[in-house]
Amino acid sequence: MTREQTRVIRIGERVIGGGNPVLIQSMTNTRTEDVEATVAQIHALEKAGCEIIRCTVPASEAAKAVGEIKKRISIPLVADIHFDYRMAIAAMENGADKIRINPGNIGGKDKVAAVVSAARERNIPIRVGVNSGSLEKELVEKYRGVTAEGLVESALDKVGMIEELGYENLVISIKSSDVMMCVKAHELLAEKTDYPLHVGITEAGTIFSGNIKSSVGLALILNQGIGDTIRVSLTGDPVQEIKSAKLILKTLGLRKGGIEVVSCPTCGRTKIDLIGLANQVEDMVSQFPLDIKVAVMGCAVNGPGEAKEADIGIAGGIGEGLLIKKGEIIKKVPEGELLSVLREELAHWND
Repeated sequence: MTREQTRVIRIGERVIGGGNPVLIQSMTNTRTEDVEATVAQIHALEKAGCEIIRCTVPASEAAKAVGEIKKRISIPLVADIHFDYRMAIAAMENGADKIRINPGNIGGKDKVAAVVSAARERNIPIRVGVNSGSLEKELVEKYRGVTAEGLVESALDKVGMIEELGYENLVISIKSSDVMMCVKAHELLAEKTDYPLHVGITEAGTIFSGNIKSSVGLALILNQGIGDTIRVSLTGDPVQEIKSAKLILKTLGLRKGGIEVVSCPTCGRTKIDLIGLANQVEDMVSQFPLDIKVAVMGCAVNGPGEAKEADIGIAGGIGEGLLIKKGEIIKKVPEGELLSVLREELAHWND
């Protein structure tokens, strides 16, 4: 099923599936029981554009903290549960908007039933998560290794366990660090279910490698109309996950708004610190809720022409630079004022 055909699921005040916008998710890396640190990180993620947040709940202290955290944030909170079904119930009792479990690792059917009962009582969606690293031995043997087919069979088996209990308020995620396996698994799963899918490349890696793997994998999946929520999993500050996710969605035409920065790759003509300037511009423009394109060019020779398709841009020279609008040179300013002049223009863009 494409995202237009998936079931509509409510997560707190947010809605996914049924053609609703793809939402961006991340996960805190603080100790959940440290309420102050966790709330501070969630606020930073909210400011960056995070729309759903997941927190680990490994013990009762973390489950209790969920209630305090919920009072101080404005986006839905997903409790991440492994092994102990009691933590899933406790997290829901303390206000979690959704839980993430693998029914295969929280105990027998009676424990799964207890979790489902608590979810049904509060109408809380359950995300059934299966990762390639924890694929059941019998499925590894059946498919002669970890395969996309095995991941899909495992996920649908776990979903079936919950469906047998009469509960269908579900979201599914199947993740692998193998990008093409992950793509194939989502293609197969989308053919077999109409539940909303959470998409991501797990254990993608550092900011550099993780961004590349996530961009390739998510683009191949999302561009087929598959996926209702996404996470770019990076080993680093989770705020970087949000920045990457927003750009992936915008590049695919799945989201509008936000300033897009384009910059040239530098060459021997470059006489300014273009790399530093481009990074400063990229950070600075995040403050402005504008749907425009900003160009940062390295020289005044080709800058105006290369920036023609941008709404506004700057181009460096020798100790000075140009401010450009729609390919037309507006004025020449000292190099050290390029960033501040651009900021001033953006601040008064709609005046």
